[in-house]
Amino acid sequence: MTENFQGTIGNTLSESTPWWPEADHGPTGAPNVIVVVLDDVGYAQFGCYGSDIATPTFDRLAAGGLRYSNFHTTALCSPTRAALLSGRNHHSNSMARIIELASGFPGYNSHIPHENGFLSEILRDAGYATFALGKWHLAPATQTAAGSPKDKWPLGRGFERFYGFLGGETDQFAPDLVRDNSHVPPPRTPEEGYHLTEDITDEAIGYLADLRGSMQRRPFFMWFAPGACHAPHQAPDSYIDAYRGHFDQGWDLWREQVFARQLASGLVPEGTQLSSRPAWVPAWDSLSADEQRLAARMMEVYAGFLTHTDAQVGRLLDYVERLGEADNTIVIVLSDNGASAEGGAAGSFNELYFFNFVPEHLNENLRRIDELGGPRANNHYPWGWAWAGNTPLKRFKRDTHEGGVTDPLIISWPAAIASPGTTPRRYVHAIDLMPTLLELIGIESP
Repeated sequence: MTENFQGTIGNTLSESTPWWPEADHGPTGAPNVIVVVLDDVGYAQFGCYGSDIATPTFDRLAAGGLRYSNFHTTALCSPTRAALLSGRNHHSNSMARIIELASGFPGYNSHIPHENGFLSEILRDAGYATFALGKWHLAPATQTAAGSPKDKWPLGRGFERFYGFLGGETDQFAPDLVRDNSHVPPPRTPEEGYHLTEDITDEAIGYLADLRGSMQRRPFFMWFAPGACHAPHQAPDSYIDAYRGHFDQGWDLWREQVFARQLASGLVPEGTQLSSRPAWVPAWDSLSADEQRLAARMMEVYAGFLTHTDAQVGRLLDYVERLGEADNTIVIVLSDNGASAEGGAAGSFNELYFFNFVPEHLNENLRRIDELGGPRANNHYPWGWAWAGNTPLKRFKRDTHEGGVTDPLIISWPAAIASPGTTPRRYVHAIDLMPTLLELIGIESP
């Protein structure tokens, strides 16, 4: 509009001075923001939360930042993600359940009102570049087809670029991919070495390279949600095989070892009691040798999946370091809910059997044990490992017990955190993320 024109207009071109509006680069010194949203990762499954699963990237972020001991979510994927991005509780977002279980009642229909502004929309309007990668799970299930309305897809909610999947889960080797507003095939096959988490990491690095190739000062907000470690638990063989034999002691002893490390590190206060075993979780020693072998292998697969994910996040952060921007980048790592018991008592070669009440047979799963974690399996570990993964808490994902709603949260900001390596114990909820980030950046919520 001409009233904001700051040049001059004379009778001739030589008497006129052109003017172009400057690009909005956000508040002076505005930090970059990377939010890493993991899926179905329990309270006790990062190394820095007591696990012996290798997560060196997450551990390094915690050592140089803050490791929260009392962070809470909604116990489910879609509700937590909506709360994180909007700063509003899940019922206010009409997302009291996951999109696949939406119902036609207030608070439950999965149609997030547009007046519930997203962090991505606010930061984009403040001059940020905004990128979303990986799992979305915030568009109504009836609006995820190619011909559907796109206003609730990432580009309709403030993200300038998106590469990932719209649903709650997808195959890591043959994903249902979307680029921006279009469904696209995976760029390679499993036989050619394809894995989704590696693919979205490559894309994330490419987004940053594109940005810095044209705009050196524009800050960015990246929502990096790989879908790991939601089932299917799938990872490259080398990551899985690194854990061969590692969990043969079973979930009872592993849980006790994790709890001892949690106490020693100060994650949980002295005097904390380990929660009791649910009646339906069998003692490890009550399983047959074949049942133990299958259950241990399923946990090896999960551990490999988590370590592989940690490595990809590390690759992304290494690139930010090479850009010279690590010090002024806020990195947040969290899980959307507790560890999942959706594999049932014995675990599942195909978790869709669990959801559809189809029985599985031990002998058949043992016959295919070497396929676990690969492109021919859709596997999920037994709920004994989920129980252990939520140490010292009760129950699992879906439950409003602490095992469902208390999750890992790490925040790193080298330029600003005054007491790195500490463990805040204050109660924090998913709805706190958005207003806290806006305050740190210096932006008022509209």
